[in-house]
Amino acid sequence: MAILRAQALLSLSKLKTSLRLLHRFSSSSSHHSTQFQNVGFIGLGNMGSRMVNNLVKAGFNVTVHDISRDAMKMFTEMGVSARETPYEVAQDSQVVITMLPSSSHVMDVYTGTNGLLHGDKAIRPALLIDSSTIDPQTTRKISLAVSNCNLKDKRDNWEKPVMLDAPVSGGVLAAEAATLTFMVGGPEDAYLAARPILQSMGRTSIYCGGSGNGSAAKICNNLAMAVSMLGTSEALALGQSLGISATTLTQVLNTSSGQCWSSDKYNPVPGVMKGVPSSRDYSGGFASKLMAKDLSLAAASAEEVGHKSALIYKAHEIYKKMCEDGHETKDFSCVFRHFYNGKDEV
Repeated sequence: MAILRAQALLSLSKLKTSLRLLHRFSSSSSHHSTQFQNVGFIGLGNMGSRMVNNLVKAGFNVTVHDISRDAMKMFTEMGVSARETPYEVAQDSQVVITMLPSSSHVMDVYTGTNGLLHGDKAIRPALLIDSSTIDPQTTRKISLAVSNCNLKDKRDNWEKPVMLDAPVSGGVLAAEAATLTFMVGGPEDAYLAARPILQSMGRTSIYCGGSGNGSAAKICNNLAMAVSMLGTSEALALGQSLGISATTLTQVLNTSSGQCWSSDKYNPVPGVMKGVPSSRDYSGGFASKLMAKDLSLAAASAEEVGHKSALIYKAHEIYKKMCEDGHETKDFSCVFRHFYNGKDEV
């Protein structure tokens, strides 16, 4: 495919053109809101469905699509429009957001049969925002394909659509509460134009630089999260073996240099902390299979740039083993019980 063989990075001249063409839409946040009222959303899973709810609450006119008819029915019964294909969603939308499981799903939704870019190289959405967790290389390939399209409905001198990669952190609870963090890559003016939409679904958005940088930030964040959870779980399990209760050792960690998110906000030991997955038999939260997937993306990206990353491979090995042992749907903090054989706090 020509798209897959194309350069991953946009040329400097195309980037400058995108910035110039989007300048008109970055003058004020209220102006952005009035310009982008029709929002398409593709991918109505645990995260996407909650993000759509918040878009609707914020007053956007939303059109949805998912391969699951039941997922679409849930929204049509609420009065939200649904379409049979991504291409049809694009025809109704000024902005399209995708929240999908993998790089191959995103590539298919954009460039496949009846995809967002299907047809005559002229598309209706001015902004395309991918909030999936995928590799930066795929993001940049798709961004290049988007930049080669024109707009069906030209607005003054704005002739080119723009893609942003905007993966999220915070999980299902944050998606439901509209407190997600968005890590955004792409032209900065496009980010400013999209910010009112992102703010309806999240508390924080951080501009990370050019195309693919949002995806890169997400996989680096999840690498750090995986390694810190493994380190915390290993320390707490070792402490139990040495005769220290997990509650006591957690107090030590959280008032000492060992403090981290995994010990202080997301403790992996059942019985130590309320309201986290370990307190409900590791249900909900961030599944081990998703952590394994994200670590595979990190490993591929490290190999792509020749970066030495020993901890990526060890963490990936552990989470793959967790999945092979039947714990793929359990929260990733279950490594404490199922890999390190840690005990519940009585």
